Amino acid sequence: MAVQSLIIRPLERLEFDQVVDWARQEGWNPGLCDTDIFWQTDPEAYLGVELDGEVVAAGSVVSYEGKFGFMGFFIVRPDLRGKGIGTRLWFHRRDVLLARLEPGASIAIDGVFDMQAWYAKGGFVFLHRNLRMQGIGKKAESIEGCVDLSDVPFEKVADYDRRHFGFSRETFLRLWIQPEAGLALGVMDEDKLVGYGVVRPCVEGFKIGPLFADDAGIAGQIFSALSDHAVGQPLILDVPEVNAEAMGLAQENGMKEVFGCARMYYGEDGQASQLPWDHIFGITTFELG
Repeated sequence: MAVQSLIIRPLERLEFDQVVDWARQEGWNPGLCDTDIFWQTDPEAYLGVELDGEVVAAGSVVSYEGKFGFMGFFIVRPDLRGKGIGTRLWFHRRDVLLARLEPGASIAIDGVFDMQAWYAKGGFVFLHRNLRMQGIGKKAESIEGCVDLSDVPFEKVADYDRRHFGFSRETFLRLWIQPEAGLALGVMDEDKLVGYGVVRPCVEGFKIGPLFADDAGIAGQIFSALSDHAVGQPLILDVPEVNAEAMGLAQENGMKEVFGCARMYYGEDGQASQLPWDHIFGITTFELG
């Protein structure tokens, strides 16, 4: 097989469905509504490798208003791994995304640990580990103090999210905080939003993400209320290891590490990595940041 003869092109919507199904088979446990939300966030962000008329590999190159990029969904069909397809696609994706961004803008990835050195060859620098912690949803003693996020003016939610994500992602956010069969909650201090979190149903159980809060007490309050929505079900929180209080919150709730990724950055814009990690108790997704 001549790697040079492969066609790399944007995916069609139904082809993206197939890629998400591959992710399901790999145990990535996507959210039940992730496909639609991811696609609507940036329909031009999904690239596929075509071989003999079939898509055999894919990856995302999401641009957040040209100011920040995120690469995820990197997957090659199992029977074709080790043949150079992934290498060609990965570098192609990086260069396509750079072209979609403003000069100097950064790109982030959450890459599996055993590929960290390989990503470094592509110019990515390690920041910290994001650890997937898993437990079981538990009944909360009280969910008082939390409000439905739909009752909070969207501008307040978007501003709070921007401070913790680093960049505006309003198209994504409007969809994400209305999870079908899920729950999005916030905590208000008078008219100020001081924390919010989202729990959504997945192929197996539920995932919380993001979980942003001004302090550990508020994060715990939101976590408990979201956990109450998933009583008896597997519950996942992707925690930045650099936040000791976030790790403590997960461990106090009986969660154990089951997977993890290296958060890495490419580019000159330090804003992308200089986030308030002590207020980030759970990242949003490994796929879109």
